[in-house]
Amino acid sequence: MYRISPKERIDKVFREFLEGGCSGEGSVLGNFYQLAIQKVVQELLEQEVESYLGRGPYERTSEPANKGYRNGYKERSLRSAEGRIPIHLPQLRDTDEPYQSKLWSFLKGNSDVLEYLVAEMYARGLSTRDIEDIFTDEDGHCIMSKSQVSQVTEVLWEEYQSFKNRDLSDIDLVYLFLDAIYEPMRRLGNTREGILCAWGITKDGNRVLLHLDLGNKESFDNWMDFLRDMVKRGLKSPITITTDGAPGLIKAVEQMWSNSIRIRCWAHKKRNVLEKFPESMIPEVRSYLDEVRDAADYARGLQRAQEFIERYERDYRSAVASLKDDLEASLAHLKIPEKHRKYVRTTNLIERAFEEERRRTKVLPRFFDEKSALKLAFSVLWRASLRWQKVRFGEHEQKQLSKLEEQLKPGTRSEFKEKEVAYNLKEVIA
Repeated sequence: MYRISPKERIDKVFREFLEGGCSGEGSVLGNFYQLAIQKVVQELLEQEVESYLGRGPYERTSEPANKGYRNGYKERSLRSAEGRIPIHLPQLRDTDEPYQSKLWSFLKGNSDVLEYLVAEMYARGLSTRDIEDIFTDEDGHCIMSKSQVSQVTEVLWEEYQSFKNRDLSDIDLVYLFLDAIYEPMRRLGNTREGILCAWGITKDGNRVLLHLDLGNKESFDNWMDFLRDMVKRGLKSPITITTDGAPGLIKAVEQMWSNSIRIRCWAHKKRNVLEKFPESMIPEVRSYLDEVRDAADYARGLQRAQEFIERYERDYRSAVASLKDDLEASLAHLKIPEKHRKYVRTTNLIERAFEEERRRTKVLPRFFDEKSALKLAFSVLWRASLRWQKVRFGEHEQKQLSKLEEQLKPGTRSEFKEKEVAYNLKEVIA
């Protein structure tokens, strides 16, 4: 007999895995799948017993659905691509006829279905219809009730709430990234609501998903609430913050972290400039923009920008105006270690994850509510974050960043302002 149920112990291990930055031996993604499968299956088995008896553990009822009592567990396991996964199979006694779990019988011969279930749970927001389809037997009957499926879908929401409220004080943040995705909400008609996202790169090179929440049209107030929430939970000031050109986001970042370096996403910048040139000129202009973006340092980046402006301003004023807009932030990635610039100059990392999220949601014209949208976005982005590769922080980069941190402290004169004398930014964008 277990004093602490297997479900409770697995929940604790899974929560510690999430909160601990997914550390441990072996493949991070493999460990995640093993724990996720174990957690889901145990939840389903416990709910099957509860549905059969008509009562929960330690609960009494005058009219039980069936006679019988819980009688501990038997150790069993499931085969999966990640190896054997231990499962605690609930046992019953004093039933009218020997109890056999239909779910367990089904799962033993359908390990591929089990893998698919977990992938769908974390990538599709645990759609009741999806799970019912997965657990339909050869006679076309679903072996789980709708109430069981609905209870299982709440697991994802609980994990999101745990993720959203976790302590961030032990994350040694260096580079921060902020972006948003928009999803249609059925209850709001044709309105799309923003899902705000934050992720970062730490001093040990890990990429981490930091926060995810709703935000109406990326307004200043929404972004400020979003950023304050992370700071309240202990998030340290980053060295750089990469964003797109959303005015509310830029204003919020500058108010919250006035001493950090704000970087304007080059993917957005380049796209905005190129779309204002005729198609025949795109290769030539792209090459010039790459020279600006990939300059050896900040001063030479300003010089390349000035050359671009002089070359194209007479005939393509709107394109040049796009380049001039927030030019200092567009060149700010040139202030950090050269090996890190390609990682920090865009928000492409999350854009790729959002593309995957949209690919999976395009079959759903609208979400029923905010909760279902957040569950889906969290599941997709969390799975993506487990596959993010580390960024190398060598001794040389560490020294450069330490020096940069000193220069960014309040009251310290930055050497970058000294270098800007030769290529005065105000003169370039005038």
